[in-house]
Amino acid sequence: MFSRIIGTGAFVPEKTVTNDDLARIMDTNDEWIRSRTGIRERHLFEEDAKDKTQTAAIKASERALVMAEEKGLKRSDIELIIVATCTPDHAFPATACVLADRLGIGSAAAFDLSLACTGFLAAFSTASAYIGSGMYKNVLVVGVDVMSKLLDFGDRSTSILFGDGAGAVVLSGDERFRGSCESGVLGSIMRSDGSRAGVLSCDSIYKNEDRGGVLHMDGRAVFEFAVREVPKLIKELCEGVGSVPSYYILHQANYRIIEAVAKRLREPMDKFPYNIDRFANTTAATIPILLDELFRSGRLREGDEVVLSGFGAGLSLGAIYLRL
Repeated sequence: MFSRIIGTGAFVPEKTVTNDDLARIMDTNDEWIRSRTGIRERHLFEEDAKDKTQTAAIKASERALVMAEEKGLKRSDIELIIVATCTPDHAFPATACVLADRLGIGSAAAFDLSLACTGFLAAFSTASAYIGSGMYKNVLVVGVDVMSKLLDFGDRSTSILFGDGAGAVVLSGDERFRGSCESGVLGSIMRSDGSRAGVLSCDSIYKNEDRGGVLHMDGRAVFEFAVREVPKLIKELCEGVGSVPSYYILHQANYRIIEAVAKRLREPMDKFPYNIDRFANTTAATIPILLDELFRSGRLREGDEVVLSGFGAGLSLGAIYLRL
């Protein structure tokens, strides 16, 4: 069964933290950060804000639903909500269940999944599989993370890399939205290497626990994994589909990684849109935030073929070949 993205939405907190701001509280500077990561600034929640993950997810979802409603979807048509997050506000209930209530979709099936930076790809693949099976026609997929909850701002190696935010898409297999071309997931690959799980980890999502809720990362190991494995996975996916996409929409972890992937794929950088300079790494939210920007700017249009790809804790990685 076909499936089409009929709505996108994104949200980042109002507070902007520049590299110069970080330089006032740690041993770093703007040139050092930009040359190594491509990041100029990031958006972070105020420390005393309540229910940060839910707030971000609701705001991004509202925007995606408004876009879908303008095309004729009714909010009650949403049958399933999947939220990808590794920073929920509470152990339970699932953030997706809270969304169902707050968005006025109380009867929808709803669940969360956790795969850190690869989470949105896993959620999107799961939603597409549900639509393809005929179980559901309209699914809200959200990637949201508030990484400021897990950062130690005394650790320069990790705290400069992350931002807070959420992105959402409405994915539909409803015949009303078929459009002029056959759209949907043409191929998908998800993989993991649990033997490398310790390279990127967090013992708890709650900082008040004995082992703390602080992210630990071997940055070089993650970088080398991404540069080596992501291009291989994308090549395998494109060969299986038998086509080459117009754009590669990659997880926004590090601009140098994006450059390295482009080089290994022998593709020009103009096929790799990015916004890491403005938002940093928002974990499960990077790809849907970028998708929303590209759709709203008109850069992505019906019939375009794109590859979504990312990597993260697990170590995990994935790639989806999508015709819009």
